[in-house]
Amino acid sequence: MDWIQITFESSAKDAERLSETLSELDAASVSLKDSGDQPIFEPELGTEPLWGDTQVVALFPGSIDLDALMKELSHRIRPIKLPPWKQEPLEERDWTREWMTDFKPIQFGERIWVVPSWHEPPEPEAINIMLDPGLAFGSGTHPTTALCLEWLDGLDLHDKQVIDYGCGSGILAIAAAKLGARAALGIDIDPQALTATRDNAEQNGVAEKINVALPENAPEFETEVVVANILAGPLVELAPQLSALLPAGGQIGLSGILEEQAKMVRDAYLPFFAMAEPVVRDDWVRLSGVRLD
Repeated sequence: MDWIQITFESSAKDAERLSETLSELDAASVSLKDSGDQPIFEPELGTEPLWGDTQVVALFPGSIDLDALMKELSHRIRPIKLPPWKQEPLEERDWTREWMTDFKPIQFGERIWVVPSWHEPPEPEAINIMLDPGLAFGSGTHPTTALCLEWLDGLDLHDKQVIDYGCGSGILAIAAAKLGARAALGIDIDPQALTATRDNAEQNGVAEKINVALPENAPEFETEVVVANILAGPLVELAPQLSALLPAGGQIGLSGILEEQAKMVRDAYLPFFAMAEPVVRDDWVRLSGVRLD
């Protein structure tokens, strides 16, 4: 089957209504994209902000009657006016296979590889984390995840206990377990992240080493290492709480921080840690430190 991709140039205010209506009209898929250059790095909790100029992209079978579709769409979204749109024919392709070819094994530090499930590990004797990209909050491709993986790779985690605060996919907790940690606790505010962490830990054969919890349900857990890849604002707010998790000499790694936010976050942890120099990659920063007495 051939397809038609229709792209609407919408505003943030109208994009949600437009996308919902396209779904009601049996679009095979509807997605939202940034029409300009307005990255959203740190939204307010509980909000799902859109870009000021938002593209709404819908996919329909090639046999669709476009005139009838636009007439019905215009009627259903009133009083919103139908925004400018363009169409693009798409030939039938194996989209799943094409998507899979974009993701290949990636090495982090000296020992860690993150490997999609459809690939063989390039180095079977390395620390191989089998993890598929998707909505699982971190597959190693983002600079902040990479910075945290490299930091863990540089530590001696043998027989230590690790907290992965903001665990997402569980990639950092899994890395810690495979690097020799005795146990890891993944904490996240999103129950989906806890499910993803459990599933990925099982897939990687380390489920017995990894526990998960919401922050309010986190058990007491003696730890020597904390890694938190979240956002600058929450990191500042959590500085006393994360610091209290570590004994003197314990190590902390922090990321999810834009370069211009690094000083603010570093200042929040200086009362508790001897902080190393920031490590910067693609405008993102990793901070690390050793807990003071």
